[in-house]
Amino acid sequence: MFSCTLVMDTESRKFLGSATKKNSWRSTLILAYQSLGVVYGDLSISPLYVFKSTFAEDISHSHSNVEVFGVLAFVFWTLTLIPLLKYVFIVLRADDNGEGGTFALYSLICRHANVSLLPNRQAADEELSTYRSESSVEMKKSCSMIKIWLENHKKMHTALLIVVMLGTCMVIGDGVLIPAISVFSAVQGLELSMSNVQHQYVVVPITCIIIICLFMLQHYGTHRIGFLFAPIILAWLLCISAIGTYNIIRWNPHIYHALSPYYMFKFLKKTREGGWKSLGGILLCITGSEAMFADLGHFSYTSIQIAFTALVYPALILGYMGQAAYLSKHHEIKTTYMIGFYASVPDSGRWPVLLLAILASIAGSQAIISGTFSIINQSHSLGCFPRVKVLHTSKKIHGQIYIPEINWMLMSLCVAVALGFRDTKQMGNASGLAVMTVMMVTTCLTSLVMILCWHKPPLLALAFVLTFGSIEIFYFSASLVKFLEGAWLPILLAFFLMIIMFVWHYATMKKHEHDLYNKVSIEWLLALGDTLGIARVPGIGLVYTDVISCVPANFSRFVTNLPAFHKILVFVCIKYVPVPFVPPAERYLLGRVGPADERLYRCIVRYGYRDIHQNNDSFETELVSSLAEFITYEGEEYKQSIQSANITDSNGPPEIIGMVVKGELEELKEAQEAGTAFILGRSHVWAKPASSLLKKLAINVAYNFLRRNCRGPDVALGVPPASLLEVGMVYVL
Repeated sequence: MFSCTLVMDTESRKFLGSATKKNSWRSTLILAYQSLGVVYGDLSISPLYVFKSTFAEDISHSHSNVEVFGVLAFVFWTLTLIPLLKYVFIVLRADDNGEGGTFALYSLICRHANVSLLPNRQAADEELSTYRSESSVEMKKSCSMIKIWLENHKKMHTALLIVVMLGTCMVIGDGVLIPAISVFSAVQGLELSMSNVQHQYVVVPITCIIIICLFMLQHYGTHRIGFLFAPIILAWLLCISAIGTYNIIRWNPHIYHALSPYYMFKFLKKTREGGWKSLGGILLCITGSEAMFADLGHFSYTSIQIAFTALVYPALILGYMGQAAYLSKHHEIKTTYMIGFYASVPDSGRWPVLLLAILASIAGSQAIISGTFSIINQSHSLGCFPRVKVLHTSKKIHGQIYIPEINWMLMSLCVAVALGFRDTKQMGNASGLAVMTVMMVTTCLTSLVMILCWHKPPLLALAFVLTFGSIEIFYFSASLVKFLEGAWLPILLAFFLMIIMFVWHYATMKKHEHDLYNKVSIEWLLALGDTLGIARVPGIGLVYTDVISCVPANFSRFVTNLPAFHKILVFVCIKYVPVPFVPPAERYLLGRVGPADERLYRCIVRYGYRDIHQNNDSFETELVSSLAEFITYEGEEYKQSIQSANITDSNGPPEIIGMVVKGELEELKEAQEAGTAFILGRSHVWAKPASSLLKKLAINVAYNFLRRNCRGPDVALGVPPASLLEVGMVYVL
């Protein structure tokens, strides 16, 4: 065992505390403006394809206008209940230290109830300034019973993780579908200037070219062009507001009557099954609503609330009302593309609007692509995704990342969707199912946050689930019935992604259990040194391990085959904590392994689910610096304990202790100058011969295929090849 001392800067706590103060109105309004380009890109361009997808096949445009008024009523109340009421006023409050999204909800639940499947939990993690595990409010008895029930049923822990995985897979599916449907719908404005034969050979190629260019620019990062997104989306919102107002005044000033819920019932009564199926197109009006919560960490609750209620919501309502007003007076329109957004645009402004729509679709697509990179990085923090190479695209803006292999996979799938579907109907069916699944996952997790974190009565959480869950299931059923008409795609993508995530997580947990069982004590290592005559070579050796105590099995294998290791040896364990960020001053937990003169240390490096690994140079520098601080801090503590006890003869006076500390620091400096070696395990995993066929398929086939085709630990950790020492390990699980 070893004593572990937390090196912490107390000033960082004061800084973090002061950062939670309310911003001035000026800064809040600036954040609200900036959120337009990041948060509301997807939601703002939905008027391009909602009416077109809704009237694709299931319902027709009749002279009675029941269908048009019914669709408008559904759109109005869906926008009001889901984005406005559910997200802006309820879900946005379920933040984790200002962060939002599926992982924020999951981390909150894991901190308030022992349901996490992540290994290496320590009591020291609860001392993090971002942990905040318990509220000052006493938990009610009913809430406590639910918490105990969840903690005692291990299957519920797995079920909860599966729900989070499902939401994650559907978000990744959105990263494939949203760019395709957004760009395709924007480019479809060319249809009104071409014959039906011509646009088949123009719209799809232009869409594919724009998508390819968009993904090819990803490695440059969005910080170079990101400042353009907010004014583009602002101009787009003002544009659809102006067009909507124009159409209302010119074609049907009384269109506001159609906002009554009465037209929803009248619509369903007349259209029956066709109207129910058409809901799969109507729900596209809330595509991108989840971004308000997922991107909360980049802005603030107040700024997102102001931007939506003051600009986005009224602009969207005016835009949809304008389209409905136009359609209510143009009953001769029968073709699908004439029911689209561009038909209601005045001829004089059609080309500028087309250009602005394409720019807005690019801005909206960029937001979901960046979000996909982020959520895949977060999935890796749960041990649920194969290792990938994460690159920083901005030195100034934290969190802007680029994942090469994911980028090219997304690009290929987006182009395939555009080429395969070739119309907004099937793309809309696919996107709608993915969007609604993510929303249902958010509803379920938020209800648990209400009980476990907010300590609200379970009946209130049940009312939340029944109110919004029933709406979402209603829309979900309408999307699911379109399985053969495009909805199969997100299900297929989620199926493959769930298999990948579950197999990787299962094998990772089994490997960790194997490491715990096969670890050896420090006494064994020291005794082995006398037997084998282990030599100490100059330099620092960083031994990467997944266990937080004793000596890992890979190092014991290394030292028995090559009886030599470095003068300074550090066992490095990189672990993830259920918090969004770990402050740099609290990242490292340092302690000694064995006697002080052996110069063996342990460093536990903690990351949150939104943290990004440093590059190797900064990591090595910070690690050595933290180790020097630890040695100094330990010496000062020992001096104070001796002076307070008035002991001067047990281990020498304080002056001698200072000399010992100085000598240890000099050894550390000399070892750093001599060079650093990184010792990593290279694992080979096989299922036991007596294992079931399913386990053999999961381990021997699926996991080994993923392991061979993903990045190695040296690439994921940024280890330089010249300093790498790999130790082969065979795991029989």
